[in-house]
Amino acid sequence: MNDRLPDHRRLGRELGLFDSDPLMGAGLPYWLPDGAVVRHTLEEYIREAERRAGYRHVYSPALGKRELYEISGHWDHYRDDMYPPMRLGPHESDEVVLRPSLCPHHALIYRSRSHSYRELPLRIAELGGMYRAELSGVLGGLTRVRAIQLNDAHIFCTLEQAVEEARDALELIARAYADLGIEAVRHRLSLPGEGGKYVADPELWQRATALLKQVLAEAGVEYEEAAGEAAFYGPKIDVQIADPAGRESTLSTVQIDFHQPARFDLHYIGADGARHRPVMVHRSIIGSVERAVAHLLEAHSGALPAWLAPVQLVVLPVAEEQRERAADVLREARELGLRAELAGPAEGTLGARIRAARLVPYQAVIGDREAGAGLAAVRLRDGRRPGALPVPELLSRMAARVAARGTVLWD
Repeated sequence: MNDRLPDHRRLGRELGLFDSDPLMGAGLPYWLPDGAVVRHTLEEYIREAERRAGYRHVYSPALGKRELYEISGHWDHYRDDMYPPMRLGPHESDEVVLRPSLCPHHALIYRSRSHSYRELPLRIAELGGMYRAELSGVLGGLTRVRAIQLNDAHIFCTLEQAVEEARDALELIARAYADLGIEAVRHRLSLPGEGGKYVADPELWQRATALLKQVLAEAGVEYEEAAGEAAFYGPKIDVQIADPAGRESTLSTVQIDFHQPARFDLHYIGADGARHRPVMVHRSIIGSVERAVAHLLEAHSGALPAWLAPVQLVVLPVAEEQRERAADVLREARELGLRAELAGPAEGTLGARIRAARLVPYQAVIGDREAGAGLAAVRLRDGRRPGALPVPELLSRMAARVAARGTVLWD
């Protein structure tokens, strides 16, 4: 680990966001209170973005019968990355598996009701847990874990709707990256390679690849083709990011899938009254929550965007005489929904407290003059000092910037 480069593992420890314990096991990190705030805020942002885009949210179990993954093809093509089946008792015949993917569950949810063409596209989203039997040698912090909280969604649509839905998913990803301060280094069209465990259906691959190329062309996105990076059931668009050392990884994906709708015998009733096969568009805005948080910590060197920061405002009374006024400001800030804390003189000199809160987006310093005039002296994380402002104006401006999301601290 290069100490000169931001590393999410070090930042996670310093900021008290997450940790691990040998008794829980490698690749199974837990979230501390401030880390849980970051995770919850990120998840709620994604859910809200999906709701605005017409997605309906579901919950599905983290376990499934082995037969489910035999039907989906995961058992044949992905078995080495799955946890072994569990038999629930000596007299039970069924075996269950920790799911390696959410798409088979969503296919069953779709199949549980009949659907008309008028309902399509039907967009189903879930922030759900999945599990990969990663080898210990490849595990690292939050970037490679065994228990994954995945931002996943599946759009069931007609063939004519598939390109537009996939293109809209790319736009949703781009908007999220702008709000989060994430930069994509390139887009990749991931295709099958020699010797891989892929579904043997050349026509399927040709149709899906042609549609994804159309998506990229209509979106005006430059891309590179990469053999050997496809999912086992079809090609995909990968949105690539890079850590401070330049190492690339995939954060977001968009896929057009003909395989699983056929495997699960999915259908809808068309305008002609006949049964038709839907297309399944897979898409993930931020991929796994774990990898997204790791990248955000490194991309921002721990100084997360104000709306995502675990503590957004620290109130700093200069002396004990201003503590009561500072407590009032703290209460007003929290009533506006800001995540605020008070750091009083007992915690050190004013300079030491300011340095300790260097990654907090906003600092409100209250001395004798400010307390008497209903003001607070504002200090921003980036070093700017907008000056002393009336407390209601100060808090409303902070709350407005947080509500607007994005990466701008002050305007």
